[in-house]
Amino acid sequence: MLRILSLAVGYVFGLFQTGYLYGKSQGIDIRKEGSGNAGTTNALRTLGKKAGLIVMIGDLLKCILAILLVRLLFGRTHPEIDYLLRVYAGIGAILGHNYPFYMNYKGGKGVACTSGLIISISPVMTVIGIILFFGTITLTHYVSLASLIIGLEFVIGTIVLGQMGAFHMSTGHLIEMYILMILIVAEMYYRHRSNIKALLNGTERKTYIFKRGK
Repeated sequence: MLRILSLAVGYVFGLFQTGYLYGKSQGIDIRKEGSGNAGTTNALRTLGKKAGLIVMIGDLLKCILAILLVRLLFGRTHPEIDYLLRVYAGIGAILGHNYPFYMNYKGGKGVACTSGLIISISPVMTVIGIILFFGTITLTHYVSLASLIIGLEFVIGTIVLGQMGAFHMSTGHLIEMYILMILIVAEMYYRHRSNIKALLNGTERKTYIFKRGK
């Protein structure tokens, strides 16, 4: 039951569509512009750097806030599965972001939300993730590639830290956590399938986030 409640809390927070709402404040439906995605990258490309930053922060925060609420509700009474419940809340937020029911289940790709989950789980993975993400963008200018690398780092980092005892959970709970991580990152890769194809074909669009612009 705690897992379902944590998932539900996350989903409700995830329904706050930062990109869509910011776009509406600027008089556009971001789902009808650029890639048609309601996430950070499309906001950056369509509305500029300020919009991209606002949307990224909003999508990070909704995942972090969902996890904080779940910890407040259940963390003290169930410390043995604290990290597991964080993951369920984070996954709920990602699903709410990717599949908002009131937008015909057409949301974003969950990268910023997933980053919020990483921040809520491990400072070490957060630092490594920031270096990998911005390092990849600086070298290649492919946001999609940087996002895919973050997903891979998330899975590997979680397993390594889990096996080192960082999450203080039983083996069964750790395995459950690993499976959840693999599934959510696999879903991220699935939503990036067109980007993966474009990367392999050499036709993926580059994004110069450090280039002077809007």
